[in-house]
Amino acid sequence: MKKTFIFSALLILLLGGARPAGAQQEVNLLIKDGMPAIAFALPSFAASGPAQAMAAEIHDVLEADLKYSRIFQVLPKSYYAYIKTLDPRSIVYKDWESIGAAVLLTGEVSLAAGGDIVFERNFYDVKSQKTIIPGKRYQAKKTDLRYLAHKTADEILKAYSEKPLFTSKIAFVSNRDGNDELYMMDYDGANQTRLTFNKVTDYTPAWSPDAAHIAYMSYQQQTAGIYILDVYEGKRTAVSLRGGNFSPAWSPDGKKLAFSSTFEGNAEIYVADIEFGPTRVGRIRRLTFNPSIDTAPTWSPNGREIAFTSDRGGTPQIYIMDVDGSNVRRISMGASWNDSPAWSPTGDRIVYVARVDNLFDLYVYSIRSTSFQKLTETNARNESPTWSPDGRHIVFTSNMKGGTQLWSVDLDGANLRPLTAKGDNKLGDWSN
Repeated sequence: MKKTFIFSALLILLLGGARPAGAQQEVNLLIKDGMPAIAFALPSFAASGPAQAMAAEIHDVLEADLKYSRIFQVLPKSYYAYIKTLDPRSIVYKDWESIGAAVLLTGEVSLAAGGDIVFERNFYDVKSQKTIIPGKRYQAKKTDLRYLAHKTADEILKAYSEKPLFTSKIAFVSNRDGNDELYMMDYDGANQTRLTFNKVTDYTPAWSPDAAHIAYMSYQQQTAGIYILDVYEGKRTAVSLRGGNFSPAWSPDGKKLAFSSTFEGNAEIYVADIEFGPTRVGRIRRLTFNPSIDTAPTWSPNGREIAFTSDRGGTPQIYIMDVDGSNVRRISMGASWNDSPAWSPTGDRIVYVARVDNLFDLYVYSIRSTSFQKLTETNARNESPTWSPDGRHIVFTSNMKGGTQLWSVDLDGANLRPLTAKGDNKLGDWSN
């Protein structure tokens, strides 16, 4: 799902460990669109001595995750004053039902002999008085408190047949150290980490479906080439070094990489076959054939179609084609400049950038209804959108507060918040 304000950039180029705590009956639940938020009771975790601060951190991060999900409504802390017994090992369900809780998560935090943190949690359905997911006991380093919280939140999502979200990563480009390099961070902006160390520009990162590789553009060989970075081993593989190459995008199965290239003279969409173990690049096929600029490909979740930007009609617009390059049709209407399409993981929407009255904002196209909805309206330049794994949130680049930063917004336009602050940051891509 590559999303960039790549059309302008391409013009510039052309011009220049857990273990079960016991067998318990599980309750499997499903979330449907339109359902009200589930009332979630999350009392403070039991802890003593130096473990109290760590328990509070795990609790606070988990609470933030649950609120961000848009699935749960965490009950106010004041409600817990009506609970007679807060002992996580002695649940009085009628008390929790009396304050309106639908589900309850309890936790205990302690320190192991070697100094590791030990976190035990249980998750219950209040009405049925049954366990939703089996209790677990985690032991981890103190530096992994946030990860424990995110992991717990993801397990809760999976219990509702939702895609894990909170252990995902966002790759992006930052010049905070003096040069455009690749970085990654947690979904909430924490743990920002530099991935590349070059004296050249690295650009347009795109996560592979297994979240272990990033395809990106770099001027390593004094040309805009496409490379694949093994995030955890640091190995790099070249995909295309001829001409100028931009905007890589992985197929849903991770076996193909679409990108835009000028190596045959004009900016067209190509697809390379990719094999891992070690990474190898196979056949490269050209998909588009016209004298205009074609760029910014993004795959449909079923791998059968590719949306992209083209100015074949005179101005940049959004088109969809079949994966073999046939059946090209335009979907964007109204604005004279549309760019940076990103196909939602749910397959029913495409978010893109449109310029209207010299303002760049995000719009969402519904494939089912062929209608459009404006997502941002901040009197700023909002660009390069990328979807969350669950399709409920979008990260994008904006200068709404001065400088260039990454922001997050929900699909309905709510919960707008910044994720970065140091240097200029842009071109985010959210992993699965």
